[in-house]
Amino acid sequence: MSDSSAVQMPSGPALWVMAARPKTLWAAVAPVLLGTAFAVEAGGFHAVAALSALMAAVLIQVGTNFSNDYHDYVKGADTKDRKGPTRVTQAGLIRPEAVRRAAVVTFGLAFAAGLYLIARGGWPILVIGVASILFGVLYTAGRYSLAYLGLADLFVLVFFGPIAVAGTYYVQALDVTPVVVLAGFGPGFLATAILLVNNVRDVDEDRAAGKKTLVVRWGRPAGVALYGGCIAGAALVVLVTALVVENHWPAVAAVGVVPFGARVMRRLRDERDARALNPLLGTTSKLLLVYCILFGIGWML
Repeated sequence: MSDSSAVQMPSGPALWVMAARPKTLWAAVAPVLLGTAFAVEAGGFHAVAALSALMAAVLIQVGTNFSNDYHDYVKGADTKDRKGPTRVTQAGLIRPEAVRRAAVVTFGLAFAAGLYLIARGGWPILVIGVASILFGVLYTAGRYSLAYLGLADLFVLVFFGPIAVAGTYYVQALDVTPVVVLAGFGPGFLATAILLVNNVRDVDEDRAAGKKTLVVRWGRPAGVALYGGCIAGAALVVLVTALVVENHWPAVAAVGVVPFGARVMRRLRDERDARALNPLLGTTSKLLLVYCILFGIGWML
């Protein structure tokens, strides 16, 4: 007799959706939206380039998620005691080699999606695309992977921030300005905050697996403080950008995410049940999306 109270796990295509971690994909979408808003305001909007950039960004993020799922399992960072959302490799839901192949295929699709952007933007886009895929693999793969050395935070700040925003702007306007690069640090800070929630939750497992994240190196309180610093940093970026360029004060509406970010930080600080922190990943991801929408719309007004 089956146990009606047992949790029913997804099967088939739903498993691959789970492996793609859809709640984290706003980290790829949001900076593309912001870069596109800046292109619209500058009169350089290009619909095909914007859609291609969005597709490439999402595929790179999904490929990175597949790769992380596989390599964290192989390296022993994901075990049966995992507190975070289900990882399909560790849970035995999809064979490890299938997840590894899916990562390779997805990165290949990302590169294919970027071919138009390379043709339009030239070698700078080729360099950005190859570097993004390379670091997506090296995030957890290899002996000196970024996550295991504590360098992942810097990677996320740069690649989900100024590179994503300025790159999106460049493939449309075929130009880039210091203000666009500066604005890109806003989503970069909030994308880093998503990673910090993950690392605060997993600090004990990461320490046992030799995964030397900044939270493992500096301690849980430092991780919480860094989260708060990322929220403050994102707000500061909006204010400084609006000061540098006149007539864009409506963009300051993006600072409205700060009270919500402060609430998440307090929960991150006070909650000791690691599993109870999982919803904060989705909440921070939504803060990133709302921030970029408010920043972008305010900039275009």
